[in-house]
Amino acid sequence: MANFVLILSCLAFLSAMQGNEAVQYTVTNNAATTPGGARFVRDIRVQYTLQAMDSSTTFIWRTFQQNSAADRKNIQKVSLFIDNMDGVAYAIGNEIHVSARYIQAYGPSVKYEFTGVLYHEMTHVWQWNGNGQAPGGLTEGIADYVRLKAGFAASHWVKPGQGDRWDQGYDVTARFLDYCNGLKSGFVAQLNKKMRGGYSNNYFVELLGKTVDQLWRDYKAKYAT
Repeated sequence: MANFVLILSCLAFLSAMQGNEAVQYTVTNNAATTPGGARFVRDIRVQYTLQAMDSSTTFIWRTFQQNSAADRKNIQKVSLFIDNMDGVAYAIGNEIHVSARYIQAYGPSVKYEFTGVLYHEMTHVWQWNGNGQAPGGLTEGIADYVRLKAGFAASHWVKPGQGDRWDQGYDVTARFLDYCNGLKSGFVAQLNKKMRGGYSNNYFVELLGKTVDQLWRDYKAKYAT
């Protein structure tokens, strides 16, 4: 009951702000009695999480150049849950689940790390994935690209130029996409837009004039030592 009241009070606070067009955010701590759930309450807080969900949505829409509702997924509510589970976090539909055990085990910069994870998972909520046809490594890479551009890259991430293949995912692909976006401003936004209805590696040719494999070779050569 206490958690429910806390959620309602924070939602009331958020609704009084200039939030994103009719998107509602909720946070539920299902692990409040665990050390990780308690640390979330103490070091991160529900109110901060609601604000970060709202600001990350604004950032994602801007990064994807989705300036109107017609450009975006039709989602009115995003719910985040703190769960007593293994792993870090995952998103499914309009729900995000974050591991209380991960929060408990992380170092002093847990709030920074949590925010980075939140930006990554919120990107999954809003991004297009080619109707499931896009490589998983690409969709994960786009999510980490957004996290990178938001300023929440993790200290353990690979350096630019590292990695074995362009669709390796996460930080490797994020660094590669950052390189591609440097070749053509707005590339990631245009790639995401193309992925609304399907996916083809030829999108890289259409946008940048080279195959993705050639772009990867160019990227590796740029950072070769």
